[in-house]
Order: sequence, then structure tokens, then C-alpha cells
Amino acid sequence: MTCDLSVSVDGYSAGLNQSEERPFGDDGGDGWGGRLHAWFAGTSEENRAEVNRMTAARAFIMGRNMFGPVRGEWDREWNGWWGDDPPFHGPVFVLTHHPRDPQPMDGGTTFHFVTDGIESALARAREAAGDGDVAVQGGATTANQYLAAGLIDELRLHIVPFTLGAGTRLFDGVPPLELEQAESRAATSVTHVTYRVLP
Repeated sequence: MTCDLSVSVDGYSAGLNQSEERPFGDDGGDGWGGRLHAWFAGTSEENRAEVNRMTAARAFIMGRNMFGPVRGEWDREWNGWWGDDPPFHGPVFVLTHHPRDPQPMDGGTTFHFVTDGIESALARAREAAGDGDVAVQGGATTANQYLAAGLIDELRLHIVPFTLGAGTRLFDGVPPLELEQAESRAATSVTHVTYRVLP
């Protein structure tokens, strides 16, 4: 299983004070992750190989916080941040404590809501992916759970040259890991580093 995550140099994938109006919180900008994700949204041609690798998986896993701002029971309709045609074009398994029926979207994306933990989400994603890859798409809290459980094989970090100082941080609560650098590439506004997570 792979995991892609955009992080600041000090390892944060989002700032403090996340809200519906500012999903990335105090992120050094307008709260919509513009600096963290400019390499993906603004200079995607320069970073085409990394974008293609991110979207090549056949099934995806994400945390509820990445899916949206609704907390607790599903008391209103919410179908993600990405509009009617999300970029996944496959099954996405959303970790949550609150049951909800699957939500099909345009373009082949269907959000499935998993209430019985990370291992169950991974088993369902592997079954859905067949012989294809499964990718953890974030956020950092979800990545940390899978890293702590030893379930991620390849960690792809997209390191953006600024610091946040506080927020949601990669590796929080994760025991020491042995990583092997497999690849790195510097681009205009980001450095892409791929690590193999060793057993």
C-alpha cells in the first residue's frame, strides 16, 4: 500500500483551527491549502509523473476529516470537497464512527463509509482494487494510524518549502520507522521524496 502526503518542511499537512471555511486551518494562506498543494493544482505539468502516480491506484482510503467538516452523526448532506466529479475515479473508503450508505459520484468515484477500523477499510480496499494498488490519501492522522500499524509499504512525501509550526503532523504517535529512500526529485515549489517502509 502507498501513501501520498503534501507536508511543510516541519511535517505538517494542515494548520491549527481547521473549519469548513478554512479546511487546512492556519496554513499560511487562505485556509484552503494553496501553498501545500500548489505543486499539484498550479504546476501539475511540471509534476505530471507524481500526479499520475497519486491517481494510479485502483482504490483509496481517507480519514473523515479529509472527506469533510461534518462531525458526529451525518446530520446533513455532504459529498466531499471535490464537487460532483471527484478526482479518484474509483472506490474511496472513508474512515468514520458513524454509518452511512455509499455515495456514488460522477466519474466512477463511490465513497464507502467504514465504521470498523483501519484493517477493515484496507481489506475492503484491497478487494476492490483487485491486482491494482491501494493508496492512503490522507490526512496525516489517517496516515499515522496506518504507519503505526505497519501497513504502508511506500511513503511518498511532497515537501513544500515553508514551515507551519503547529497543526496536524505526520509521524505523531508513530513508533520509530526504518525508511529506505527510493527516489527524490526537486521541482520549482516542492521536493518529492519516496521512501520504502522497511519491516
